[in-house]
Amino acid sequence: MLHLPVSSSVVGLSFNYLVLNVTKHSSYLIYNTVLFFSPTVQKQYHEKYGFNEMIPVAANDVALSIHAVLFTAVSLFQVLIYDRGSQRVSRTCITISCAVWISAAVCVVVAWSNQSWLWLISVFNTIQVVMTVIKYIPQAFMNFSRKSTVGWSIGNILLNLFGGVATYVQMAMQSIDQGSWVNYYGNIGKTLLSLVSIFFDLLFIVQHYFLYPSKKEKSSLEDCEEITAPLVKFPHTLQTGTDEA
Repeated sequence: MLHLPVSSSVVGLSFNYLVLNVTKHSSYLIYNTVLFFSPTVQKQYHEKYGFNEMIPVAANDVALSIHAVLFTAVSLFQVLIYDRGSQRVSRTCITISCAVWISAAVCVVVAWSNQSWLWLISVFNTIQVVMTVIKYIPQAFMNFSRKSTVGWSIGNILLNLFGGVATYVQMAMQSIDQGSWVNYYGNIGKTLLSLVSIFFDLLFIVQHYFLYPSKKEKSSLEDCEEITAPLVKFPHTLQTGTDEA
């Protein structure tokens, strides 16, 4: 996100990725926030998995979701104000996003009648996993089509990879402390999210560093041409006159 103001361009960044990312992070924010703050949902969780089990959502999970939604919104704003070439959000992406939110609205109505709030937020947790799988595909395909990752930040992927690994370490430590592995399947969305993210992070790293590395040779050649160029260029007529003399 920070490199976009420098280049004043969003060419190379998939808009479909950003739009799908909004749905993904919003769904995960709903899940984390409700399970962390709602005593009613926490009671339903304990009734299902055991009253000795800890709630699998911590304050850092809520903070992460808020951070992700805000930064995705900022990235979308940058798309509106910076050079974006001819790229547009595809109809397929819009259709998927609309279908997801319509389905979520139907689930809200069903949950409301049965007071099945834990089931409802589990639906949002499932949505964020599915959207995580879908959202990375446009960017990976764009990198493949362009045979380049220029205009797209690898730094975000490296940080995301570190976060995915750290998530597993956190869950493992909590499970060891509790003497129970409910932490993994009680929040299966978080478990699958880390697995999917790590897989695509590794794919993007391979694309960036091995398949489509930056063409440094071209820039080096241009530098050499600038160095060997004459400091003063004489007009053609003056050079011709000198040759005749």
